[in-house]
Amino acid sequence: MDLEALVRQASDILDDAVEPFLAGHRADSAVRKKGNDFATEVDLAIERQVVDALVARTGIEVHGEEYGGADVDSPWVWVLDPVDGTFNYAAGSPMAGILLGLLRDGEPVAGLTWLPFTGQRYTAVDGGPLMKNGEPQPKLAPGELADALVGAGSFSADSRGRFPGRYRVALLENLSRLSSRLRMHGSTGIDLAFVADGILGAAISFGSHVWDHAAGVVLVRAAGGVVTDLAGERWTPASRSALAAAPGVHEEILEILRSTGQPEDY
Repeated sequence: MDLEALVRQASDILDDAVEPFLAGHRADSAVRKKGNDFATEVDLAIERQVVDALVARTGIEVHGEEYGGADVDSPWVWVLDPVDGTFNYAAGSPMAGILLGLLRDGEPVAGLTWLPFTGQRYTAVDGGPLMKNGEPQPKLAPGELADALVGAGSFSADSRGRFPGRYRVALLENLSRLSSRLRMHGSTGIDLAFVADGILGAAISFGSHVWDHAAGVVLVRAAGGVVTDLAGERWTPASRSALAAAPGVHEEILEILRSTGQPEDY
């Protein structure tokens, strides 16, 4: 497979999805999911549009957030999030985008992140470089946590699950002692793209959905950043969390994670 050619084809397909994405801003909930999550009609329509076009033009099947599809451990599979940041999108916030990753035997090898409201289009293939609006970007320089913006996922302090709310509060409290620049954008895909672009020094994701992460993992690695899970193991589609950061910052945050203790202790 020619990864660069596949990214060009996929870029045209995502460009075609920009108009309905913009037109559907503030769309109401159409499908209720687990907890208070939901999907809009725009999520559903864009996924159908992009999936049909990708299969027709690239011959590669798709695993989408809303409709599922091919197994993520297939030899080749696209992974699509048609509207990342759905709560933001429905509320009228511009912090939402379209995420598309390509997995080869479970390894992310190409990533595309479209942010239509801000006009940013990020692409990368395994080995780099990071491309922003068609232009190659410089590699990330090593950084320090004290100088970095850090993105983190939103949550309830009373939530349970794999990473209880009290654990997340403790982690953010410890992070804040070295970086007072914590941010919650409400979009994992945006956080990862911003790490790759050098806007954020790091991003912490407590989520496990492959469609939220696959595209951004490729972007960050192509830019020279590091992506692991919160235990420091290399990120894979089976990972249950993610830590993406510039060199240096990643190591500092891992130390804070270790000092915070295990999630089950909370």
